[in-house]
Parts: sequence; C-alpha cells; structure tokens
Amino acid sequence: MSDSEDDVVLSKRVKTNGSVKKESSDDDVPLGQLSQGSRPHESSASEYDSDENITKTAAKKIKKKPNKRKAEGKTSEPASKKVKKQPSQSAKTKTKPKKEKKVKEETPIKAETPGKDDEEDDGVGYKWWENQLDDDSVKWETLEHNGVIFPPEYEPLPSHVKLLYDGKPVDLPPFAEEVAGFFGAMLETDHAKNPTFQRNFFHDFQKVIEECGGCGVEIKDFEKCDFTQMFNYFEGKRLEKKLISAAEKKKIKAEKDAFEEPYKTCLLNGRKEQVGNFRIEPPGLFRGRGAHPKTGKLKRRVQPEDVILNLGKDAKVPPPPEGHEWGEVRHDNTVSWLAMWRENISNSVKYVRFAANSSLKGMSDYKKFEKARELKNHIEKIRKDYRTMLKSNLMLERQIATATYLIDVFALRAGGEKSDDEADTVGCCSLRFEHVTLTPPQTVAFDFLGKDSIRFYQEVEVDPQVFKNLKLFKRLPKGPGDDLFDRIDPSVLNKHFQTYMTGLTAKVFRTYNASKTMQDQLDLIPNEGTPAEKVVKYNAANRTVAILCNHQRSVSKGHETSMQKISDRLKEMLWQKIRLKKMMLMLDKKLEKKKPKFFEELDDLTKEDEAHIHKQIIIREREKYEKKFKRENDKRAENKEDQLPESQLKEWLGKVDQLEKDYKNELKTGKPLLPDNITIEKLEQQIEKLEGRIASTTLQMKDKEDNSQVALSTSKINYIDPRLSVVFCKKWNVPLEKVFTKTLREKFKWAIESVDENWRF
Repeated sequence: MSDSEDDVVLSKRVKTNGSVKKESSDDDVPLGQLSQGSRPHESSASEYDSDENITKTAAKKIKKKPNKRKAEGKTSEPASKKVKKQPSQSAKTKTKPKKEKKVKEETPIKAETPGKDDEEDDGVGYKWWENQLDDDSVKWETLEHNGVIFPPEYEPLPSHVKLLYDGKPVDLPPFAEEVAGFFGAMLETDHAKNPTFQRNFFHDFQKVIEECGGCGVEIKDFEKCDFTQMFNYFEGKRLEKKLISAAEKKKIKAEKDAFEEPYKTCLLNGRKEQVGNFRIEPPGLFRGRGAHPKTGKLKRRVQPEDVILNLGKDAKVPPPPEGHEWGEVRHDNTVSWLAMWRENISNSVKYVRFAANSSLKGMSDYKKFEKARELKNHIEKIRKDYRTMLKSNLMLERQIATATYLIDVFALRAGGEKSDDEADTVGCCSLRFEHVTLTPPQTVAFDFLGKDSIRFYQEVEVDPQVFKNLKLFKRLPKGPGDDLFDRIDPSVLNKHFQTYMTGLTAKVFRTYNASKTMQDQLDLIPNEGTPAEKVVKYNAANRTVAILCNHQRSVSKGHETSMQKISDRLKEMLWQKIRLKKMMLMLDKKLEKKKPKFFEELDDLTKEDEAHIHKQIIIREREKYEKKFKRENDKRAENKEDQLPESQLKEWLGKVDQLEKDYKNELKTGKPLLPDNITIEKLEQQIEKLEGRIASTTLQMKDKEDNSQVALSTSKINYIDPRLSVVFCKKWNVPLEKVFTKTLREKFKWAIESVDENWRF
C-alpha cells in the first residue's frame, strides 16, 4: 500500500484483485447494531499498564511540559453496580439490581466450622496466599458484622447565630440552617469563592428552604446572604478544640475508640478481619476534583432506609438506629461488600468493604498483579498484530490498532463516555479533535483533562503509521467537539483484547507496563551506597513509572515552607560542623596547617547567618521547655498529682538564657565554649556523624524537590507489583519501612512473605 492510499477514506477503499470497491463489511455499521455480547467491564478507578523496548523508547521520547492539576479533595471510587430503590417486601421477591460485570477479585478460602477459638482469631498468621482455590464465584461461607456508624444528628446553632439576608437575621428551619452552616463553615476557603460552587449551593439551599415550607423571607439573591456569624461561630468551635488539654483529648479519643470498636472488625469464615470505612459519610457540600460541574451541591444525609446490608444467612442482623429500618438485608456470598447505599450527587453506589489488609482485598490485589504478569506471555503477539492492523483497510480495525498502540506505549487510560453533569475528563477512546495536535513528520501533542481532572500534556514522537492514522481520523468534516475514535469505545476495545487472553482489558496493560517499567528501572540500580542513597534511586525509578502513568499533582501549598525548613536545617548542621572544627583548632592550632582542606569551610557562614541560627535555636529551646512544662502538668492532672511549680519552668528557661549569652559571646569572639573532657578524637567522630546527616538530608531535599509535582504513592500502591519493592529491599538490604509505610506493610503482607530477592515480575 502506498503512503498516499493512507489518506483515502477507508470506507470507500477495499482492495479486490487490484481494484478498489466500496466496502461491504459490517465494520462501518453503528456499534449498537453489531452482534451483542457481554461486554468486558469498562475502565474505572484502578487501572492497569511496557515491554522493555517500547516503554524505554517512549519514556525517552516524552518531552516534559508544565502540568497543572486542580485537585479538590477526595471522592469515592466510581461504583460499578446500580441499585434500584427497593419496595418494602421480602428479600426473595425484591428485584435485585443489575449485577456488575464479574471482576475476579478474590478466591474463597473454605474454613472449618468455627468454634469459640476461631471466633477470637484476629487473622494474624493466616497465609491465604499459600492456600488459594480457583473458584471465584463464592467469596465467603459465613459473614457477621455490626453494620455501619451514622453521623450524629444535627445540633441547631445558638439563637444569636443567624444567617443575615439583606442585613436582617433570618430564622431558618433546622434542615435549612444546617445547609447554610455547611457554606458558612467554608466561607474563607477557595471552594466557597468559586462561582460554580456558589451557584450550585444556592440552588440546593433554596430548594431545601422550599422543602421546609419557607422561612418567612424570600431568599432570591445569593449576594444578599451574609454567612459571617456562622463562620465566626464555627471558627470559635475550632479554636476551642485546639485548646482542649491533652488529657481531655485522650479521654475523648478513648471514648470514640470504644464506641467504634465493634464496627472495626467482622467475622469472615469464623476469622476476625478488619473492615474498611465503616462510617456513613456525613452530609455536606460536594467539592469534587478539578473543575467539577457539580461542586457545591448538597450531599444529603443517608438514612438507614437507604442502606443495604450483606450478611451470612445465619448471622444476627445488627439493629438499625431507633425509629428506623434497614433498606434491605441480603445474603449474597458472591460479592465482597458488607453494606452499600446510593449517594445523591452522581447517583452512584458507595460500599463498605473489607480493609486493605484483609485477606479478600489481598487476594484481589494478588490476582490483579498476576493477571498483569500473565500479559507478558501474549504481549509480543498483541504488538505484532496491532502493528499489522495499523494499515488495515477497515476503519474499525485501524482505530482499534491505533488506540491499542497509545494505551500500550504511552499508558493512556481507555476512557469512557461522560454525561453532561460530569467533569470533562477523557481517555484514549474519548479523545476529541481538539485534544490532539499533529506536527510532521511524526510528533503528536496530547492535551486533555485525564482522570480526576489532571491535565495530561505530552509531546511525543509516534510510529509513522500511527501519525498517518491520527491525521486520517482528524480529516474534514471533523472539527472541534468531534470524537477522534468514532468507531470504538472501551467495551469494543476490551472485547478485542479478550481474543488474546481471558480477562485482558485496557486496564491490565497499565499495570503490566507500570510493573515492567519498574522492574527495568530497578535492574539499573547498583548495590552501592547507603540505604538512604538507594531509596533515592528507588524513588527515581518510581517517578519514571508515575510520569509514564501521568500521576501528577500540583505543588502543595506547604512545599516552599517545607523546603525552606530543610534548607535551614542543613545550614544549622553546617554551622555545627564549623563550630566543632573551631573547637579542634582551639585544642591544637597546628591542625590547620596539617589539614588545610579539612578547615576550608570555616568561613562559609557569615556573622548574620550565625546570628540567625542562634536566634532559631533559642526560640526552639524556649518552645521545647514550655511544651514540656505543659505536658508534664497535663500528665499530673490526669494522675491527680500536684502541679509543677512555675519556678521549675523558670529554672529551665534560665538555662536557655545562659545559652543565649554564650552564643552572643561566641559571635563576638569567634570562639565557641569548649565542653568538659572534650578531645580531638571525639570531635572528629562528631564531625563524621554530622557529615553523614548532611549527605542524607541533602539527598532527601533533592528527592522532595524532584517529586513535588509527581504523585509516587498512586503508582506504588495501585500499579507497581508490590513484590518488586520487596525484592529491591531484600536484595539491597534496605529496611522495608523506608519504602512501605506501616499501612502498606500490612496491606502487602502477602507480597512481603511470598517472595525472595530472586523473584522477577
């Protein structure tokens, strides 16, 4: 096929014995009229990802551009199951919601009939990964839990705290007052200053007032609403909380923990397992991520009648709050959720699931990464086929091949159709004309909002045939607003992938490519240097994966302050080192001639620098003793002991006053005060320790700066096989806690205990 033929409209070109005739394939039939079948589960919150050559080449070709992220809080993961409102009748006659596509999450573990000892088992030492079964249809045999915790009922504001409308106080009904309070508490935040947030809030606020039968005043104009009194009241409450004594805070926490304790665990097949988020979300104003069109809308209070519980048939049903009934009680052992309800903002389903460190969640993670590992047996065949299909006579096949290339090489998400009331985020299949700019001979600029409204901007070089295809997909009469891939969607793409491997979806490519890239990067790390230096190299490898997956974030508000603190700490350590060297010279003046290079940095700090360091140390020491005095007296009050006298605090602060005098004298003379029994050998040992701390802190500072716009945790938790991190630590003798937090060590216990340093992805 000649290059020019690539630009011919494909629906008018099919080669038959050298001639071109109109295509009669059903590939141009609207997708809805194609043969129906159960479509694979579409792309969602946790997605999957390159073979060595392709990934490395792609990573080198990416030209980094400034990325902007508008992150505004957290939202729950998209629900894949729709739940219809159930009438009040027996569970057997109720119409069940449409079942979600079976995503193989867990493997059931058949337990012995639990006895009393089994019920007390907390799951410690249970190694499910050593005893897996292949049946995915049944998740558990017995399941008992205590339901969910609802947020407290609304407490009306004091009578003197009012919403002012046009300068006059308004007596709002409790429900309307609660909604007004949501906005009042946020008055000084960026959200409350967002016009979309204000518009959505005010619309729902007016609706609530109408539901309550009015408030005696017709509230029509948002600009006439004054929430200042409410804001001041809530600010006062926040300050009161801060001033609570440590003993009182401890008591409140103990009471809260005691109340929540029964909800934190459940009995799964007779074993005690941790439950994830067992609290129902409190009502409030929806924030959303990025430029979400629904930001500011009212998240309504969830009632027990909205909640569906899932339990074993013989389990005791936990009692609902007084005066209420559960929406439904089910006994479905083919799913791994404990409770669910539908929220009103996006009409999506929220779930209470097992905790991240539970056996079922561990099995789900294990199977996800094993599925990605399985792809390595098929990836070469897939790549060979899609490179052939890039020149196919059928538009459908060309679009499938081009989309597969972009997903494989550049780790694009599959993408799905969005409704008008959702944020305008796109993926590969939903790319529009304006999201792709072509610059000959083969440079493509992608610019669109990806998941969570994070901007995806990359200029990359693509395969020449891919460039030609994208040019063809953008041909007139297409223009801004038109879909680039108008023949396919994620379900069509995933159905194609199923022909290569059972369970293969666009998501699996993402996990595969992320883990394969991490394996390749870790292979390049030499076994040399300190553990801190190795961790920096590990983070650099992780960063390569995060960039590939477009896991970006905006620079945090506190980043600059944090970097300044590290810089100040480094400067203080340098001052300490210079000070120790000055002490050495005070003990032996001849040392400077013997080791001139060793003493070169004596003049690296100015008098102003030293004075600033002295001032910071004195401030820190005063704060330390004042906090110590308060902490000691809080403990004594808790134990009903006599309080420390004020004279004790004065004695401690007197030491700081003396230190301040010593520093002033040191600044004047340039000679620090020599400690008793100090020797040159001891000073050299202290300098050596300081140099190690300086080197380690300098590495941390560089690492922090490099990662300021990249979210490492997303790829580490969801896309990189955790066994790779475990192998890295075991192979290079790096403490696991340097790479995994305590929470991740519990979540990935299966990975930690199932591999040695020779395991490979």
